[in-house]
Amino acid sequence: MSQTLTIALTKGRILKETLPLLAAAGIEPAEDISKSRKLAFDTNKEGVRLLVLRGSDVPTYVQFGSADLGIAGKDTLMENGADGLYEPLDLSIAHCKLMTAAIKGVEPKPGRIKVATKYVNVAKRYYATQGRQADIIKLYGAMELAPLMNLCDEIVDIVDTGNTLKANGLEPREHIADISSRLIVNKASMKMKHEPIQQVIDAIGKAVKAG
Repeated sequence: MSQTLTIALTKGRILKETLPLLAAAGIEPAEDISKSRKLAFDTNKEGVRLLVLRGSDVPTYVQFGSADLGIAGKDTLMENGADGLYEPLDLSIAHCKLMTAAIKGVEPKPGRIKVATKYVNVAKRYYATQGRQADIIKLYGAMELAPLMNLCDEIVDIVDTGNTLKANGLEPREHIADISSRLIVNKASMKMKHEPIQQVIDAIGKAVKAG
């Protein structure tokens, strides 16, 4: 294993909130990520490079050692499992909630229900702990449309302001988990490259504390 450190970042909102944290920790991309179509970037720190990935791919890159560290939403880690990963830091960014939601004012249906979500594993576990029978339908987007088109009774999704639910005639119901972004580390990398990784963890930890 080379001593180059590869950090996988989640594109979108998480990336916007991650870059100032990394900068405070002394790691900055060598070029403007927002203006580039590239997915891999050198940084001002020799031996540290950044990858910009879809959120659901970040844990996979870190699990298989293609990236040493990553930044991913807790929702993604809950859905994909965290085998082979350490989760040393809650970065306290990109806060939201994972919740159930349904059509406003409609009474919860007794008995077996249909639930649409991209969080299939999380939903299965949640309804099992509630002792409720649920048929889970996997969707990749436009969750809010599913109850309106009678595809399902409820959805499980990320809720930030709740405005999208409201605009589509839905309301949040049950709280499943508070979500924020986490720093994750490949367990083998932590052993092989302990010193440089620990330095990065400490520097980012300080930046988080400094707010």
